[in-house]
Amino acid sequence: MGDARRIDEGSALRRVPFPRVGAAAANRVKLELSRALGDSKVLVDDDALLQFAGDESEQEPVLPDVAVLATSAEDIAVTLRIATAHAVPVTPRAAGSGKSGGAVPVCGGIVLSVLGMTGLEEIDRNEQLAVVGPGTILADLHAAVELEGLFYPPDPNSLKICTIGGNIAENAGGPRAFKYGVTRDYVLGLEVVTADGTPMSVGRRTKKGVTGYDLTSLLVGSEGTLAVTTRATLRLIPKPIELVTLLGLFASVEDTMRAVEAIVRAGLVPRCLEVLDETCVIAIRAEGVPMDARAAALLIVEVDGDAVSVERQMEEVGQRAMDAGAVEVLVAQNSAQRERLWEARRQLSYVTKRMARWKISEDVVVPRMQLAALVREVGALSERTGVKTLSYGHAGDGNLHVNFLWDDPDDAPKVERALGELFRAVLAMRGTLTGEHGVGTSKAGYLHLEQSESVIALQERIKTAFDPKGILNPGKIFPRRGHGSC
Repeated sequence: MGDARRIDEGSALRRVPFPRVGAAAANRVKLELSRALGDSKVLVDDDALLQFAGDESEQEPVLPDVAVLATSAEDIAVTLRIATAHAVPVTPRAAGSGKSGGAVPVCGGIVLSVLGMTGLEEIDRNEQLAVVGPGTILADLHAAVELEGLFYPPDPNSLKICTIGGNIAENAGGPRAFKYGVTRDYVLGLEVVTADGTPMSVGRRTKKGVTGYDLTSLLVGSEGTLAVTTRATLRLIPKPIELVTLLGLFASVEDTMRAVEAIVRAGLVPRCLEVLDETCVIAIRAEGVPMDARAAALLIVEVDGDAVSVERQMEEVGQRAMDAGAVEVLVAQNSAQRERLWEARRQLSYVTKRMARWKISEDVVVPRMQLAALVREVGALSERTGVKTLSYGHAGDGNLHVNFLWDDPDDAPKVERALGELFRAVLAMRGTLTGEHGVGTSKAGYLHLEQSESVIALQERIKTAFDPKGILNPGKIFPRRGHGSC
């Protein structure tokens, strides 16, 4: 097999290409897929395939040999049966908004797109659940269930484009995770297709259930390496009655951390507790968001509940922010102000990407009371390595998005050094390498820093049990693991 074809405008962090599926096997699969599914669902032209080559990570795009536009579980089963027969790798994909390389077909082969499976099949108000297809856009689900007085809390900042299938694959979180938890906490059951094309239903519709192993939780966050989701049953909760958003302006990011610590120690649980450092503030100002000139860091706090509890939380949060040195604490006066504030936060990843030729966004997590120490360490490693950094993230659960920015490709070794130092510092603080982006290709080479050989080996045996030929999303999570035809 030859090296994977690459697209020139990729990352400055050059990675050794994975072995690519052989041309003969790829051609046989193209022919069989077209016969089984029809030409309208099978793309083979390079120009059409380009949209499936990359995602929002710094993993270099790789052109697949063929893409399947699935619209049903049967399309997925057929595709996987053909792929297994020829040991051709399959990369499941939805919107491609992931940041760890999970949707990049690093070995070529088949991209299996579930973006066409958008059905919002059921919203059950009595049982408080929804049944949806994997291509359903998250924001559409939010809007639909809230019309019924219900609430689906997971809210990654890409919610307007990301899908339920991708959220399940990566166990997505978001700002509201501090109070409400992440995707895994809301997935009751899944219908999936395994690597050999076998349909399977796991989980339940009931509030409780402990029958057998919890395969649903195992599949959530497995990054498309174990099975492909065709339908999800999601837990909903009652929609909060009241919601208030506060913006704390601080002279330094250290002051914001003191405020976070005070809020958490007081036993307050806002649904969002977001910190943005000085570089983020500069980027937001550049987008036309007016802000007090004294502000060099921001704290976005959102509280919800009944009217009485929201009023109390708002006062207590505001007081602790002022005690920690806030320059000012503002309260959004209406939904339009709240949405403008959150839109600026959601666009931060894209806005800051324009600040340099290349940007890597890491999503490390430390114990909450170590967050201030992590922020200090990020500043110190930036000085040591000469790599520009900025940080923002979900302070309530210790999840900090540390971004590295650079313009000169010759700086790539410095960035690699900075990444390694960051990960080692996080683990020394008893943290973890990823809170919501997943391992993908971007952190696969660092997996051994956090997990022992025996733990990694056990996970690889689980992978083999689900996918004996190794065709599902090869190259992800486990370092340099290829596919069955290698």
